[in-house]
Amino acid sequence: MTTPLSLTTPATPATLVRDHTIYSCVMGSRAFGLATEESDTDVRGVFVAPTPLFWRFDKPPTHVDGPAEEHFSWELERFCDLALRANPNILECLHSPLPLHTDARGEELLALRGAFLSRQVHTTFVGYAQNQRRKVDADVRQYGAPRWKHAMHLLRLLTSCLDLLRTGELTLDVGDARDELLAVKRGEVPWPEIENRLNRLVASASEAEPSSPLPPLPDRARVEDFLVRTRRESALAYEEST
Repeated sequence: MTTPLSLTTPATPATLVRDHTIYSCVMGSRAFGLATEESDTDVRGVFVAPTPLFWRFDKPPTHVDGPAEEHFSWELERFCDLALRANPNILECLHSPLPLHTDARGEELLALRGAFLSRQVHTTFVGYAQNQRRKVDADVRQYGAPRWKHAMHLLRLLTSCLDLLRTGELTLDVGDARDELLAVKRGEVPWPEIENRLNRLVASASEAEPSSPLPPLPDRARVEDFLVRTRRESALAYEEST
C-alpha cells in the first residue's frame, strides 16, 4: 500500500523517489554487459505518487532527475504510457538483468512486461536508431569518423530489436558480442563496415516484423487495470488515515 499522505504535506521530488519507489534497476553499459572500469552506474526507477497529490492544482512530477547522480525515475503513469508506446529506454528498463529494489507493486509491474511488448517495437526501436544514425552520419561528414561509442550502441540497439522481433523476448546483455562491440567503441572497426552492418540490421528487422511472435498491439487494458488499482489503493490508504 502507498504510504498515507496528508493533503497539506509537502512532497518534494526527492521524497517521492525516496519513499515511493516501487522498482529500480541498473541500466546503461552495466546492464548491457558492456561495462569497463570507467563506466558509470546508471540507476533508473519507477515511483508511485500518492493519489491525494493529484487532487491538488499542482500535480506531482511525471519524472525526477536525481536526487543521486546518474539516477532518473518516472512516475508510474508516465512510465506505463511510454512503455505502451514501445519506448526503447522504458522497455529496456523493465527488462534490466540488474534490479536494485522491487516491492509488491514493482513485482506486479514486472509481471506485466509482456503486456507492453508488441510489433510496434519495430517502429520505435528502428526510428530511434535512425534518428541517432543521422547524428552519427553528421559526425562522419564533419570529422571523418563517428563518435565510436554512439556507433557501438546503435549496433547493440538494432541487434536487440531484431532478436526481440524474432523471439518475442527482450534481452539486454550482449553476451558473446561484447568483445566485438567494445572493439567498435575503441574505433578498431572501419566506419564503412559498421555502416553496412547497420543497414543490414535495419533491413533484417523490417523482414522479421510481419512474422514476429509479438502481438500487433500492447495489452493496454491489462496495464490500465494495474494503474487504476494502484491509484485506488493509495486513495483508500489516505482515507483510512484521516
